[in-house]
Amino acid sequence: MHGYLRDLGLLRDRRFTLLLTARTISVLGTSFAPVALAFGILALPGADATTLSVVLTAEALPMIVFMLFAGVIADRFPRHRVMMVSEFMSALAFFALAAMMLSGWTPLPAMASAAAASGVAIAMLFPSLTGIIPEVVPADQLQTGNALLGLGANSSRVAGAVLGGGAVVLFGSGWALAVSGLMFTVAGVLIAALRLTPAERDAAAEHSMLADLRDGWREFSTRQWIWVVVAQFSVLVMGLQAGHGVLGPLIAKESLGGPAAWSAFLAGEAAGTIVGVIVSLRVRPKRPILVGTLLCLPTALPYVLLGTGAPLWALVAGAFVLGVCFDVFGVLWQTTMQREVPPESLSRVSSYDALGSLMFGPIGLMLAGPVASLVGTRTALLGCAALVVLSTLAALLSPGVRQLRAPDPVAESVPS
Repeated sequence: MHGYLRDLGLLRDRRFTLLLTARTISVLGTSFAPVALAFGILALPGADATTLSVVLTAEALPMIVFMLFAGVIADRFPRHRVMMVSEFMSALAFFALAAMMLSGWTPLPAMASAAAASGVAIAMLFPSLTGIIPEVVPADQLQTGNALLGLGANSSRVAGAVLGGGAVVLFGSGWALAVSGLMFTVAGVLIAALRLTPAERDAAAEHSMLADLRDGWREFSTRQWIWVVVAQFSVLVMGLQAGHGVLGPLIAKESLGGPAAWSAFLAGEAAGTIVGVIVSLRVRPKRPILVGTLLCLPTALPYVLLGTGAPLWALVAGAFVLGVCFDVFGVLWQTTMQREVPPESLSRVSSYDALGSLMFGPIGLMLAGPVASLVGTRTALLGCAALVVLSTLAALLSPGVRQLRAPDPVAESVPS
């Protein structure tokens, strides 16, 4: 109990509180976007699943292309400044999308361009976020810090899924997207107040970008547990992007009643992530990557349920399971990365992680609409479930995944 209360003392730290508040507000803005963007585009004259695929792919491709560059930037410059720029860039992108929806001027190239700017902003954010946490949180409290950040983010996802769907129904997609832009702006202002300027960054700026990328690749590729799980997620995320980005909203429109039903699904998932945070605050598995990988298997459940025509309550329950499992995996993964990878290389390794995990996502988005038209939406969703299960079983064959052990908590807590 004493250790638990000590960990929660992080909430009294000004820097951690600023980071937590900014991240919570940013995720709230992000959570408004999927429902607003998906149903806003599907409601446009002549739009269909392929139109939605084009816009979402326009966001995903620049995010992947820019990811490695973003990792180098985050290891060279103060990470809070990189995060601030990314939040303001996201704000501009969503204000532009909102203006298009509200004005009725919605040419596909313009929407795709705004989505691409959002993709670049996302690429800048995540390597910086992974790297900044060890700068703010003591080493023996990393799992708690990641879990508390997850709690704030996941609470926002619950609120955003519910309020975002309601905003779309009551006020329209344009206003919901404008609210997202406002929240990104607030998050950027809060991050600007988080001043972290590690002196060791100055030396890194003398290296070429290619040398920095080679160093990051060395740290990434010499750890089997990292690259195997990243390879797993490259396939898993392809199914996830197709299912969540296109096929889920499409089946909701076809047979579940539209945006309100899809918001309920997303709210169930978000509620699961809150329970996942509570679990991850207390659970300290001896083999965190093995446990995290095993938890990926149940995440296929919602796609099976969507593909077999289950009722809405069952879909929400399946989404809840997905949320619990993915959140516990995320906390275990982030904490293990932050413990095992040197701080000066952490953002670059994180960028390789993100690039590898997301690189097939655009393929899932591009193929989702045409495949749904060819074989049917439900059959395509069952295909997504198969991708999740097969990629996870393949990852479990790796000795690195099965054998990596967490440090002894007693030894870790001894002051250096």
